Amino acid sequence: MATFPILKTGAVAQYPARRTVRYQNQAVRFLDGTEQRYRDCGGPLHQWEIRLALLDEAEMAAFEAFLETNQGAFGTFAFTDPWDGTVYPNCSLGADDLAAVAAGEMDGSTRVIVRENRA
Repeated sequence: MATFPILKTGAVAQYPARRTVRYQNQAVRFLDGTEQRYRDCGGPLHQWEIRLALLDEAEMAAFEAFLETNQGAFGTFAFTDPWDGTVYPNCSLGADDLAAVAAGEMDGSTRVIVRENRA
């Protein structure tokens, strides 16, 4: 199984980073106006916004290779939550592309969304 790239510092993310936890609920509205609500999955789903800056060329190349290997948002991988170290084994990228900026030598930046999937 693929894993999310780790920076040469050993970190998964840099500050500022954002984590959201959501529940996937559905509502069915009946003809009489009443609603029935149910949960689509048994537990919370996590999402992380990872912003990375001051990346060197090797780190940028690792992220580009990771995107290509996973075929964008199609592939799945394991992701380690930077807040508590929990490993989520079934995650995917939030987009099929990677907006990478090379502002200078050892000054690359990018932003990725990582989403937890449910089997």
